[in-house]
Amino acid sequence: MTPEAVADHIRARTGPAPIEVAIVLGSGLSGLCDAVTGAASLPYATLPGFPMPGVSGHAGQLVVGQLGGRRVAALAGRAHYYESGRPDAMRVALEVVRALGVGTVVLTNAAGALRADLRPGGVMLIADHIGLWAPNPLVGNPSDTGFVDMGAAYDPALRAALAAAAEAEGIALPQGVYAWCSGPSFETPAEIRALRHLGADAVGMSTVPEVILARHLGLRVAGLSIITNMAAGLSDVPLSHAQTQAVAPTGGALVQRILTRWLAGGAPATAP
Repeated sequence: MTPEAVADHIRARTGPAPIEVAIVLGSGLSGLCDAVTGAASLPYATLPGFPMPGVSGHAGQLVVGQLGGRRVAALAGRAHYYESGRPDAMRVALEVVRALGVGTVVLTNAAGALRADLRPGGVMLIADHIGLWAPNPLVGNPSDTGFVDMGAAYDPALRAALAAAAEAEGIALPQGVYAWCSGPSFETPAEIRALRHLGADAVGMSTVPEVILARHLGLRVAGLSIITNMAAGLSDVPLSHAQTQAVAPTGGALVQRILTRWLAGGAPATAP
């Protein structure tokens, strides 16, 4: 089934009104769906080509409704590279997002901090990323369209608008560079020291492939990392997925406030 056909299937079940923004929810963040009003929920299993997340904390639901007075599509759950070895695991989902007429996607994730001022339970606005050693989701692309300019992958205007929304809510929103490591094992202290030298501020196991795919599709991108832990070697607390899930809702509540304020102020409404 083509992305356009899947989009038609979604419209038939959620209504024909335009969807303005898509939000991809990271580990432990599916609670944001509770804030979406007038919601219609479709399991990924009913959407051909959508991934079936195999990690706890990723519900595998597409939720369409209102947030901040704007119509949004929340993707509650993502597929990770470490689950299948496919960096393009979210390609179809993002193609369907574009076919729905969405022009902007906000990607969220849970991340470990490499900076002392980034504390668990807080949020970082992604300004750029590092993913030099990981497979690119556009490898094997059959045309020259794979040569995507990533110079401003995280849209400066969207970053400014989200920063303003956070300020209006009284929420600290530092900006930083997100580093993608494949996972599923956590990074070693030596790897974290190397990432700090390269300029990374937070580290996680997702998002970067989706940013590349989204920019390839012409979508505007913003990214928010919920800090769930200090990275390996920077704290005595052992790292675990359970810790990520326990802390993520604290930052998730802040993300909900930021996005609601941003949307209420007039999020981008045009398709690419």
